[in-house]
Amino acid sequence: MLTRSLLVRLEAKPGKEEAVAAFLDQGLQLASAETTTPLWFALRLGERTFAIFDSFRDEDGRQAHLDGPIAKALMAQAPDLFAVPPVIERLEVLGAKLP
Repeated sequence: MLTRSLLVRLEAKPGKEEAVAAFLDQGLQLASAETTTPLWFALRLGERTFAIFDSFRDEDGRQAHLDGPIAKALMAQAPDLFAVPPVIERLEVLGAKLP
């Protein structure tokens, strides 16, 4: 079961909405290459509000993701793309229905 997750809240700077969407599209490619990241979603919650939700089998997988290329790219791009620093929340999955 995927018991460990991350929820990352992102608010684009005005005029950077499409750049954030493109950044998240690139993130999907990176996440697909991560063997310890079996579930990864990029979400648009509003005009300038985005989120990433991903889940992992264990804490080692979550930490590997946090130490990986997506997190590094996110922090490197944060000053240019986001109105406020990304908010990264560690979550525990209590139940899930997966295909």
